[in-house]
Order: sequence, then C-alpha cells, then structure tokens
Amino acid sequence: MPHTQTPIDLRSDTFTTPCAAMRRAMADAEVGDDVFGEDPTVNRLQA
Repeated sequence: MPHTQTPIDLRSDTFTTPCAAMRRAMADAEVGDDVFGEDPTVNRLQA
C-alpha cells in the first residue's frame, strides 16, 4: 500500500453546515426517550 502525503481534514461538524435535505430529515425524525425504550430509531437499531 503506497504512502500518501495528502492531508486529511478532521475538523468537527462545526465547520460544515447541513444541507436542506439534512435539515428536513432532522425536523421529520421520530424521537423519544431511549432510556425508557421510547426512541423508535434506537429501538430499530437494537432489534
């Protein structure tokens, strides 16, 4: 595997901003309390 000198940008997500589709996905996301087993996304991931 060849060695590369290309830098990797590891700045955090504070450097970038979400696009309109990302904002819609966040706004439309189902949420709940995962501690009480009420977060549908966590429940699907753990199934």
